[in-house]
Amino acid sequence: MKTKIDALKAAFPFTLPVLAGFLFLGVAYGILMKSIGYGAGWTFLMSFLVFAGSMQYVAITLLTTAFNPLYALFITLMVNARHIFYGLSMLEKFKNAGKLKPYLIFAMCDETFSILCSAKPKKDVDQNWFMFFIALLNRWYWIIGSVIGSLLGEYIKFSTKGLDFALTALFVVIFINQWREQKNHYPALIGVFSSIICLAVFGKSNFVIPSMVLILTVFALSGDKILKGGNL
Repeated sequence: MKTKIDALKAAFPFTLPVLAGFLFLGVAYGILMKSIGYGAGWTFLMSFLVFAGSMQYVAITLLTTAFNPLYALFITLMVNARHIFYGLSMLEKFKNAGKLKPYLIFAMCDETFSILCSAKPKKDVDQNWFMFFIALLNRWYWIIGSVIGSLLGEYIKFSTKGLDFALTALFVVIFINQWREQKNHYPALIGVFSSIICLAVFGKSNFVIPSMVLILTVFALSGDKILKGGNL
């Protein structure tokens, strides 16, 4: 039990930026769900079972139009295809996770992936439970936020235009924290420049997957040289 408590205490501070972002975004999502007639119960089930923030926002549109299963499948694959790359990146970290591995895979999201890439617990903290609690906390931040938003939607009416910018701000904070913690900045710079190049070539609606392919290609061709590079 002490092992789990120590891991929870170690994991919580790393999730605070996600707590701020997910509560805000979750509330916005809950309000939108309420605006189309889905109450707290349905909102909870969507966040608990689906847990895909971007796709849940897209699903609001799907819930208000004629049901087209093939279109729903296609758009879901497009929106969440980036998780393929997340999974490949986590193979090494998750290989010894044992019974915790299924949950770590299910609860993976952009923010959890970003934290797990850089966060390291103290030597006396179990790595697997540390990763588990990061994933668990982040997931429940989103669930609680969305339910609160659905409940508030009964009484609060305002325009939610631009609320999704909180997600962008959250990623900026995580990126800055990683930059400060890591001495080797080559991987981060490769990610930034690869994204800029693909944004220019493919446009803002289609650049995410090409960016990931380009980043993985650069890493694969360079071997360990970039990952073991010096300070920058």
